[in-house]
Amino acid sequence: MTKMRIAGLASVLVMTAVLAACGGQPAGATSLSVELNDFSFTPNTFRVPAGGEIELTLTNGGSVEHEFVIMNAGYQVTMPFDADDEPQVYWEGEVEAGESMSFVFTAPSEPGEYEVVCGVQGHLESGMLGSLTVTD
Repeated sequence: MTKMRIAGLASVLVMTAVLAACGGQPAGATSLSVELNDFSFTPNTFRVPAGGEIELTLTNGGSVEHEFVIMNAGYQVTMPFDADDEPQVYWEGEVEAGESMSFVFTAPSEPGEYEVVCGVQGHLESGMLGSLTVTD
């Protein structure tokens, strides 16, 4: 190899190490992007690997605050979403109207179907409902 190629390769390796140290996307992470509207999730179905790291970007294109709430496996929210449902929440994120936020969390370790709802009063009843499938 020429000195120029070695220097170029070294630069690439250093840059890769710097990006990894600065919080680049972890190997094997699943990225999801969801648009929250009045009153829907787009998309509204999701598949993730059990126990995997999830990078979720929520963009609220609606006119009011919305939530992305993942319920425990097999649990179905009763309408209206209220304090009785809170102990069954696996994970949740909130986004103000017109804003976008990114979150990182670990997917459930148990494969199965997980209900996704907006926990803001009246939003579930208006159709803000989705599903998360966790696979082996």
